[in-house]
Amino acid sequence: MKFGNFEIYPILDGYFALDGGAMFGIIPKVLWQRTNPADEKNRITLALRTLLVKTPDCLILIDTGIGDKFDEKFSDIYKVDKAGGLEKSLAELKINPRDIDIVINTHLHFDHAGGNTQYDEKREVLPKFPKAKYLIQEKEWQAANQPDCRSRASYLKENFLPLRDYGNLSLITGDYQVTEGVEVILTGGHTEGHQIVLITTKEKKIVYWGDLIPTVSHLNIPYIMGYDLFPLVTMKKKEEFLARAKAERWLMVFEHDPKVAIGYFGKKGELASYEKD
Repeated sequence: MKFGNFEIYPILDGYFALDGGAMFGIIPKVLWQRTNPADEKNRITLALRTLLVKTPDCLILIDTGIGDKFDEKFSDIYKVDKAGGLEKSLAELKINPRDIDIVINTHLHFDHAGGNTQYDEKREVLPKFPKAKYLIQEKEWQAANQPDCRSRASYLKENFLPLRDYGNLSLITGDYQVTEGVEVILTGGHTEGHQIVLITTKEKKIVYWGDLIPTVSHLNIPYIMGYDLFPLVTMKKKEEFLARAKAERWLMVFEHDPKVAIGYFGKKGELASYEKD
C-alpha cells in the first residue's frame, strides 16, 4: 500500500505454532483461549509476517520469517506451514532477493531470522539477500553467539553466522537511523537486544512491533510472553510505546497475529483496521 512517500507490503512467510501458555505467560488459559484457540498439544497458530518497505532510495525487509533449512522433526514440533513463503511473495511483487538493500532483524530467534540464509546447491549456507546489509543489535549478536541454556534452542547459528562470513553483517548499538524516515529503537524485554522499527513519512508513522507486541492480544499490558527474558522491561516499554501509538495514531504491524496484519487505535481507543487516505 502507498503510505506517504513510501510503499509498504506486509509479506507472509507462512504459519507456525507455539505453546499457548508460553505465549501468554501468567495469563490463564481460560482468558487467552477465547481469541487464540489451542490444538490438542496446547499450541496456538501464529503468523510469520515480515514487512517490505520501499523508500525513494532503497528496499528494506524487516525480519525474514522461519526460512526453509529445517528438517521434518522441526516442522512437526512447530507445525510449520509455509503457505507460499517469503521468496514466492517477493517474486509476485517482481522483487528478486538481490534487490533488497537492507535487512533489519528485530532479533535473531529462528522464527524471525530463519530466512536470513539459505542452502546453495552444495548445501552450504549463504545469505539469502546477498547484496543486503543486515542490521542487528550488537547485544543481540553477542547473546545469539553465546546463548544461555534457556535461549539456546531459539538461536540457530546457521541463520546468522554466514552474515559475518560473507561480509553482510552490520552491528549497531542502541537507537539507529537506518535511512531518512526509518529508524530502529532498542527496546530489550523479549531479549536484551530486541529492537522495533519506526517508519515516518509525511507525518504518518508505522511501527513494526516484532516480539514486543507479537499479536493483537498482546496489546493488553499484562499479556507478556513467558519467552521474554526481561518481562518487566517488556511491560514498561509496552506502556511507553502504546501511549505514543494511541496519541500519534501509529499504524501497527503485528508480526505473529494469524488474522490481523495491521491496524491502529481508533478515537475511542479500540483497534481499527487501516483505511487508505
